[in-house]
Amino acid sequence: MNIWEKITGSDMTKKMKAFDSRVKKLPVDYQEAWETINANLWAHSDFTGRNLMPILDGVVGLLEETAADGQRVDEVLGEDIKGFCSALAGEEGAKSVRDKWREQLNKTIAKKLGK
Repeated sequence: MNIWEKITGSDMTKKMKAFDSRVKKLPVDYQEAWETINANLWAHSDFTGRNLMPILDGVVGLLEETAADGQRVDEVLGEDIKGFCSALAGEEGAKSVRDKWREQLNKTIAKKLGK
């Protein structure tokens, strides 16, 4: 990846198109679940969103494997897809910009208080 791709984000566009083409091969209920997962995971991204690329790749891989095994999407992800996304992002350590700001604010306050 060169500097131009990092600046423009074209590397991420290529990856997202690759994810979408992989998802289009899945059953309809898996495609709907992907749309929900994709929408919910972006709340946990950093400024660039690059921290989510490995997580999204893993999710697509999980969906492909379970679809090949013939499992239903609700058996795999459960009923609470938003909770699944939060747990997944938390386990992977994906911190949003808001989380980073919160940590910075807490450090500043602790410093001012002399702790």
